[in-house]
This record gives sequence, C-alpha cells and structure tokens, in this order.
Amino acid sequence: MVSGSGEKMEVEPELVMCWKDLPMELLLRILSLVDDRMVIVSSTVCTGWRDAIGFGLTSLSLSWCKNNMNNLVRSLAPKFTKLQVLTLRQNNAPQLEDSAVEAVANYCHDLRELDLSKSLRLTDQSLYALGHGCPRLNKLNISGCSAFTDSALAYLASCCRNLKTLNLCGCARAATDRALQAVSRHCSELQSLNLGWCESVSDKGVTSLAAGCPNLRALDLCGCVLITDESVIAIANCCPHLRSLDLYYCQNITDRAMYSLANSCMKSRYGLWRDDAGSSNGNDNTGLVNLNISQCTALTAAAVQAVCDTFPLLHTCPGRHSLIISGCLSLTSVRCACAIHAHRAGRASLADHAY
Repeated sequence: MVSGSGEKMEVEPELVMCWKDLPMELLLRILSLVDDRMVIVSSTVCTGWRDAIGFGLTSLSLSWCKNNMNNLVRSLAPKFTKLQVLTLRQNNAPQLEDSAVEAVANYCHDLRELDLSKSLRLTDQSLYALGHGCPRLNKLNISGCSAFTDSALAYLASCCRNLKTLNLCGCARAATDRALQAVSRHCSELQSLNLGWCESVSDKGVTSLAAGCPNLRALDLCGCVLITDESVIAIANCCPHLRSLDLYYCQNITDRAMYSLANSCMKSRYGLWRDDAGSSNGNDNTGLVNLNISQCTALTAAAVQAVCDTFPLLHTCPGRHSLIISGCLSLTSVRCACAIHAHRAGRASLADHAY
C-alpha cells in the first residue's frame, strides 16, 4: 500500500479479514436486520455461512413465497434444524403439500410455533408427522385447513402436550367433540383456542374442554351453532382466567349464560383469579375484557348489562368497543361505566347551560 507521501506502508495481515470469515455472532446480527429472503440467499454464499445460519436461525417466515413454497420448504428444512418459529401461511393459491410438512417434522424437532393456515392441500399425514416429530409445539395455526380430520387432530393433541395456542377456525372436520375431548385430556396448559365456524362442535365438546383446560384465556366459538347455555356455564365455572369470549351467531345462548358469566366474577373475591404469589394486582385479575355476542338475538338488555357491570373493562363507548352487540336491537340500551358517566356528564352540562 502507498501512502500520500509516496512511501510504502506495511499492513498487518491479521487485520485483513475476508467477508467469509465474519464471526458467527456478527453475521447473525447483520442478518437480523434484513428480510427472510436475504437470509435464505445468504445461506448459499458458502458452507461457513450456511452452517452459521443453520445453527443460529430460530425464526423464519416464508409467507412471501408465491411459487414453489413446497420445494423451498423441503430444501430448507435439513439446513435450518434449529428453527423454533416457522410461518408458512399462504395468502395466494395453496402450494404446501404433506411432503414439506414431513420434512419440517423430520428435521426441526425443536419447533415451538407453526403457522400452516390456508394450506388446503394438506391431509392428515401432516398432522401425524408433526405429532411424531415436533412434540414441543406450543402454538399451532391450521385455520382453513379443511381436509384434516378429528382422528389426526386427536393424535396431535396426544403428542404435543405443551400446546398453549391452537387455531382451528374453519376446520369443521377436525374440530369435533371427539377431538376436543382429546385436547382436554392432553393439553391442560391450553390458553387460546379458536373454534370459529366449526359447526359440529356441541356442548359435549366445550364442557369437556372447560373441565380439562382451566387456563383458557381466549376462546372463540363464533358460528358454533349447536352450543347452548351449558357451554357458557361450564366455561364460567371452570375457566377463571378467561379474558376473551366470542359467541358470535350462537343463537341458542340465552340470559342464563350471561348471568353465569356475571356471577363467575364473584370467585375473584376469594382469590381464584389471584396469581401464584397471591397478588390481586395485574392483568390476571381483570376478568373479561372482550365479549362478542353479536347476533345472539335471544339475550335481553338486563342480562347483558349485568355482565357489563361485573367486568369494568368491557366497553360499549366509542373507540373502545370490547363488548360487541351488533345485530341485537334489544341490547341498544346496554352501556359500560364509561358511557354511563359520559352520558351523565353531558346531561349535567346541558343543565348548567340551561341556567
């Protein structure tokens, strides 16, 4: 190297570093700043980068892939064996097939979270493979996977006992009472379950679920047209941590269910909603914060108002709607504490101006 004065300068050879020799920690830090497509491209640069990325990569999303997702997954699974979070949601035409899921199950044994939503081509073979190869799964989204059956789902539940979040929306063949009984037996830590539009689910499945999964925080039963008050009563009695309940279009629900929810709040006075340390503070002591009873036309305002009065974080006021009552003309008089306070304040202001 020549300096500005024309003199030769010696450069220490150890200061010259090839880009292929970047420390793994630095490489992974750089790749954390780019998108998943660039991460995949980087893994093909050299064997060193491939091994470093394969060892350090724990989260990957391929939802951007519009073509050949199946082949891409099959080629990447053997390289990225440390994956814990994998998103394969398909927003366009379904591409994913059982062979790709089997590759994931064969190589990614530490997988914790998997999104397979809208994978219409997948069959029970995928669920059996996941149950066998990915027993540490705690979050699974198979919404819209209409080909799965309850036998495969029951097998998965028996293998993946750490499941905390399960989305079965639209899986009408898989989400049956039989499958829910298996979930209740094996997945006692379940916290969030979406059964939206699983029309074969009845009180038998929901009451079993409530008894076996007392840690439920969120339950979506929208469109489960067979359920009655018995399901809601079981949830109210057995799931003291419940924070979100969706009963949209469950038209067999009556006031009896609403009063059971309102009365369940009394349990908190005796510590059932306290945390392990005995504290009554924090989010675990708030009761219901979201309730959707839209199109539940058999309900009366008095029963729903009782629920609203019991749970102070249920809101009907503008901008904070968490008590959803659309399509129920008989419930228009129901108001949360905020709305009542605002209404009274408005009336008081008008009275002051009158004088």
